[in-house]
Amino acid sequence: MLAALLNGQPIDSNLPIIHMNDRGWQYGDGVFETMLLKASRVRFWQDHVQRLQEGCERLRMPPPSQTVFQQELALLIGKQTDGVVKFILTRGRGGRGYRPDPATTPTRVWQLFPALSPQPAAIALRCCDTRLSRNSLLAGIKHLNRLEQVLAQAEWDDTSIAEGLLLDTEGELVCGTMSNLFLVLDGVLVTPDLRYSGVRGVMRKNVLQLASTLNMVTEERAVWPQELTVAQEVFITNALRGIKPVVALRSGSEIEQQWGVGEITAALLTAVDSVQPRS
Repeated sequence: MLAALLNGQPIDSNLPIIHMNDRGWQYGDGVFETMLLKASRVRFWQDHVQRLQEGCERLRMPPPSQTVFQQELALLIGKQTDGVVKFILTRGRGGRGYRPDPATTPTRVWQLFPALSPQPAAIALRCCDTRLSRNSLLAGIKHLNRLEQVLAQAEWDDTSIAEGLLLDTEGELVCGTMSNLFLVLDGVLVTPDLRYSGVRGVMRKNVLQLASTLNMVTEERAVWPQELTVAQEVFITNALRGIKPVVALRSGSEIEQQWGVGEITAALLTAVDSVQPRS
């Protein structure tokens, strides 16, 4: 880690910083954002802020002010030009029991990590056994409860597989463990609607907007795993990695499905690369 802040104050990232009664640590009571720092700016900054605010509203906790948010980000980054910024907001300290105290002051934690290591231009996926539970109250936001994703990523250690796909408890195909999923089906760009689970990713949002400007037909709807077998193109999106074309679905050493990098994926890759970082 390059730097860290706790409630606006620089801290030693090697020392414990969260109070033992903090509800984020006790219950996962909070939200977070992971953002790409590129050329001294956070890419899609306003989209991250908007999702953070929505998460706070859903959890009924006050978001940080825009002024505090930007001041602390600037302090964290300093002269660093590239890296990964993570912001965690918990409800703050509380006593024993689930009921939150409305007077509790939220805890703000910032972390700055080095830039990501390179990844292949196109990747392989696998399907995970872990299923996502359905909860429309929490669907879409980036809350701190990520045990399902932790369990899913623990299922494989094959470094040739970059990501795992997740179904929900009813068998719908929802997302990756840390990404959103897109399929091209007969020329239509389809992505799961995330009405019951999953995170409405910042890159997902921007891909849908760019697709609209390119006059592509898009659908947000329920997606089923068998649709992978008839898809012409598949890619995943992530705020840090952008668009990653998928060329194979693997089960162990066996390749179950293969795809090429098609015209729609290629056009969106070009469009995303043209979007300038902004803060």
